[in-house]
Amino acid sequence: MINDKNGTPMQSSSSNVSSAMKPSHRNAITSTLSVALLCFAAGCHSKTKATPENFIAGLNANFLNHSECLFPDPPRFPYGTSDKTETKQFDSLVKAQLLTVAQEPAIKVSRYTVTTTGARYAPRFCYGHRTVTAVDSFTPPAQANGFPETRVTYRYTVQDVPVWAKTPDVQAAFPKMAQATSGESTAQATLAGTLAGWQVPE
Repeated sequence: MINDKNGTPMQSSSSNVSSAMKPSHRNAITSTLSVALLCFAAGCHSKTKATPENFIAGLNANFLNHSECLFPDPPRFPYGTSDKTETKQFDSLVKAQLLTVAQEPAIKVSRYTVTTTGARYAPRFCYGHRTVTAVDSFTPPAQANGFPETRVTYRYTVQDVPVWAKTPDVQAAFPKMAQATSGESTAQATLAGTLAGWQVPE
């Protein structure tokens, strides 16, 4: 506070400037917050934006917890069969030392049991997981089940393939597995947009 020559208190010019700037300062903050909120809603520079990079991240996060397996519907061991295709498949796993086999000639059945080594992989015998390398195309995100969803076409390879899955006998008995592990493959998946990013719906 400053007094004039008659001793009357006067408000300083700095106080006037500060008071004059306060509304403008508040407006600037409000404007900045509004832009930030709009940007978040639109997915600006974030993992919620519909981009191939974000789709790849969402797919790979899913595939780390969902391995590729020889038997999605796992058999119960000991497992007996007389089916020629199944016998070829299980015999290849016997050669890979993952199973043992006992013949039951009276009923013409081969009965398979898991070995100590095979116990690491039984009963589904998973052979790696997908790693997405590229997104070729995707549909425009549209609301479905309360979330924006898109259908993605992507390319992938299978990583962390165990040695037994690379043997000729196993690959001959499981041609789909052999093809999946031999190079790059193409597939499709649905992704849903969430606040945590793009995810494969359960």
